[in-house]
Amino acid sequence: MTQGEGGAERPGREAAEPKVVLVTGASSGFGALTARALAEAGHVVYAGMRATTGRNAPAVAALARFGEDRGVRIAAVEMDVQDQGSVDGAVDRVLAEQGRVDVVVHNAGHMVLGPAEAFTVEQLAEVYDINVLSTQRVNRAVLPVMRQQERGLLVWVGSSSTRGGHPPFLGPYFAAKAAMDALAESYAAELIKFGVETTIVVPGAYPSGTNHFANASTPADTARTTAYDAPYGRLRDTMTTTLSDIFPAGHGADEVADDIVRVVGLPHGERPFRTHIDPSRDGSEVVSAVYDRVRAEFYHRVGIEELLTPQASL
Repeated sequence: MTQGEGGAERPGREAAEPKVVLVTGASSGFGALTARALAEAGHVVYAGMRATTGRNAPAVAALARFGEDRGVRIAAVEMDVQDQGSVDGAVDRVLAEQGRVDVVVHNAGHMVLGPAEAFTVEQLAEVYDINVLSTQRVNRAVLPVMRQQERGLLVWVGSSSTRGGHPPFLGPYFAAKAAMDALAESYAAELIKFGVETTIVVPGAYPSGTNHFANASTPADTARTTAYDAPYGRLRDTMTTTLSDIFPAGHGADEVADDIVRVVGLPHGERPFRTHIDPSRDGSEVVSAVYDRVRAEFYHRVGIEELLTPQASL
């Protein structure tokens, strides 16, 4: 058993009923950890990643070894979330091999670091494409199946930056995560009558265990980036160290994977609308509690409370 945010015990990695799960962006970070944790919990897991015969070939091989060593059902599947044909092909493979898909974990994402002004419009569009439009491609491929099944679960891996305290110089990434969160909320209401559930998982800024900061893109407009050096250079350059300094010891990115396993393992109708895993406590859970309550009150006022997720945010 592991400890949750408030000190309460969270269920471990035992699955009551195996699910067929597709995880996007599963070559590293939260995605890789989640795919493995779900497989160890007894689920049938497809780890979506691109370039499976190219730069991610080592990740594919490592995943195969993991499956063999642990005796679990897990496999990599070619899936470029920026290409609808690739997404459709990945979902088709899952359906051909398993006949259904029960859970999608929207994890694919990419971080950028630098002054917002210095990113070109094309770069901003790229960030939105990876973090937001990718989820739409996957949903369009998988939701017809889930609606026909009259059962399913979408797990959206968001960010505490959407509503918590957050530093500057990550603006395009934060904006994209906020857009994804808003899209997830709308989908939650539009899918609940089909028996398709929604949970938004909200991780804080984990300084290790992911490649977010290490692989972050930087602005293409170097001249405008330089213009920020004098007043902001030291602050910007020490930001990641500062975030690491406030992160409490004894926590790791596997906590996020464990919480996703917990959510997937809960019975239908008992999954939370939103759950936070933020050891640094940037305040996101406080703001979200108020925000989600206001949203629920509005739904009641306009007579559409039947579209609310039964379980409140955690």
